[in-house]
Amino acid sequence: MSYRHIFEITQNFPQEGWVEECPDEILESCIHCIDATATIFAELGLSTDQLKCIGITNQRETTIVWDPNTGKALHNAIVWCDSRASETVDKLIAKAPGGKDAFRDKCGLPIAQYFSALKIRWLMDNFPDIAQKLTSGEAMVGTVDSWLVWKMTNQHVTDVTNASRTMLFNINTLSWDQELCDFFGIPMSCLPRVCSSAEEYGTLSLSGFAGTPISGILGDQQAALVGQGCLRPGTAKNTYGTGCFLLQNTGEKPVQSQCGLLTTVAYQLGKDAPAHFALEGSIAAAGSVIRWLRDNLGLIKTSSDAEALASQVPDSGSFVFVPAFNGLFAPRWRPDARGTMTGITQFTTKQHIVFGALESCCFQTRDLFDAIAQESGSMPLSMLRVDGGMTSNKLLLQRQADLLQVPVERPQMSETTALGAAMAAAVGSGILDKDEISNLSPVERFDPVLSENDVSRRMHMWHCAVEKSLNSV
Repeated sequence: MSYRHIFEITQNFPQEGWVEECPDEILESCIHCIDATATIFAELGLSTDQLKCIGITNQRETTIVWDPNTGKALHNAIVWCDSRASETVDKLIAKAPGGKDAFRDKCGLPIAQYFSALKIRWLMDNFPDIAQKLTSGEAMVGTVDSWLVWKMTNQHVTDVTNASRTMLFNINTLSWDQELCDFFGIPMSCLPRVCSSAEEYGTLSLSGFAGTPISGILGDQQAALVGQGCLRPGTAKNTYGTGCFLLQNTGEKPVQSQCGLLTTVAYQLGKDAPAHFALEGSIAAAGSVIRWLRDNLGLIKTSSDAEALASQVPDSGSFVFVPAFNGLFAPRWRPDARGTMTGITQFTTKQHIVFGALESCCFQTRDLFDAIAQESGSMPLSMLRVDGGMTSNKLLLQRQADLLQVPVERPQMSETTALGAAMAAAVGSGILDKDEISNLSPVERFDPVLSENDVSRRMHMWHCAVEKSLNSV
């Protein structure tokens, strides 16, 4: 049986480039969804003790600081795509021995505003009371999983996948790293205990399923990788959510990127199980582009309107949209880029603009696809499995297959992020063996129909537009 309940969380934009969420609203939304599921259980004549375990999946780099004595957050959650720490990044790169890639060998990441350490450092620099509490042990910090588990079980923990997105975690030793903590000036004592992705972390104390163990934690993109059944080296998935994230499983040894990708922990399914790693390409703006068309420009009334509107034209013509709202992530890592529209003519209509917005996600994915093909230790992709909210848009998936020139497959069970967290929880509670994980859902396949010449022409237009977006701030 599966049941889905969705509760949209409010995002706040207090300044240009800043993105925040209310930690209490995040918690309340989870309890709301759990209680809604408990109600469905009752309506179906099921008892709550038939639910054996719970898994958590979350936005990874989003950072929360809280006071364990009061249980209150000391600041709104700073969301993963927030760009307020850009000056902090510049200062740290200037002093780092080796520039922005100084610590890639340890943590697999460049120094960038994307990652939690930069958000924590910004909070400490701008709020002396937070800095004092973190240093004295009067405050805790963590990603969203840590906040939720602490509020639900009173345990301060995280898993290896979330820890690997902080820039404070050594992916070779699978532990917090003193050199990294010292460089960022963040006391290790305020960080959560790092666990595997599949073990019992505590027992739920809130909601209609109180008493149920929480036994699985995976960052959202790693959860989708597991949910897609990509447990063999070389297998890959792309998730189209607020952002867009392409991950390829590289096996039990981390592959250090030479082409602008990230090296991250993919999963560790059990305390004594080996960690597996992935190469990742992260795109800052995907679904958020459609929300922007709806909320800022008013071109559509609902997100689902985008496909119907874009389908009224064969393509975007000469119009190209680079959605660099807060810079460009992989593979370029250019925080100075800003959103750019090129090729506008009197022929351009709102249909072309919406088509161009959808196509921008596909262009960026093609850039990641090409970067993976160039990496030493990776495997070229002959097919791409996809998931996430945007994959209900068939025009998007057809355009993606066209620009990649390989088939794109969407499983019928598209909520693979939730599925991955559920399967990790089942492994952590001993219900499922990790070797039994797979996604057996039937797939819908999209084969490329655009010619190679047309693809080359479109990609040239994209790269020219990207160049114009750079050096904007």
